[in-house]
Amino acid sequence: MIALIDYDAGNIKSVEKAFQSLGKEVVLTRDPDVLKRADHVVLPGVGSFGDAMENLNRYHLVPVIHEIVEKGTPFLGICLGLQILFERSEESPGVAGLGLLKGEILRIPDKEGLKIPHMGWNKLEMQNDCPILRNLPEESYVYFVHSYQAVVPDEYLAAYVEYGTAKIPAMVYDGKTVYGAQFHPEKSGEVGLQILRNFGGLIG
Repeated sequence: MIALIDYDAGNIKSVEKAFQSLGKEVVLTRDPDVLKRADHVVLPGVGSFGDAMENLNRYHLVPVIHEIVEKGTPFLGICLGLQILFERSEESPGVAGLGLLKGEILRIPDKEGLKIPHMGWNKLEMQNDCPILRNLPEESYVYFVHSYQAVVPDEYLAAYVEYGTAKIPAMVYDGKTVYGAQFHPEKSGEVGLQILRNFGGLIG
């Protein structure tokens, strides 16, 4: 069973439909017991860092998420869900993230010719081996909508995209069981479905 954490942060239904199209059993829940029993857990999200963390704290989900990760259950953050895996964000000063990954979230710098938010399709550039990025086409394009980006140690960086002269982290991986996609796999066609298929096939 794949559990999607329901914490009022948007885009959860489209992620549910994507997994269902792959024949996966999916449940939307904020019930700690259901989340702890799941074989895979996904943290979707659109919106602001501060609101997301406020909701997770209000539903008492932060310690539950830490327990799930410590147990070794495969865990995937999508879009805002990637950003709150980190320690903090420039978007919401003073608000602590989940701290599952070291690093911070900064606004994409303003540069001439660059539109912010970064919206649209970009080609993944693979950097480090990542189990859920295997078996993808050589030219793999995925869909983004975001104004903030992760600043991460190189060992976490599984894939990036080039946006103007910027190198934006697209997929992060802690080398164990925590994954984060800055893009929306559920809106990224067959490439995105393959990434979700790979994630759903992981054994915790």
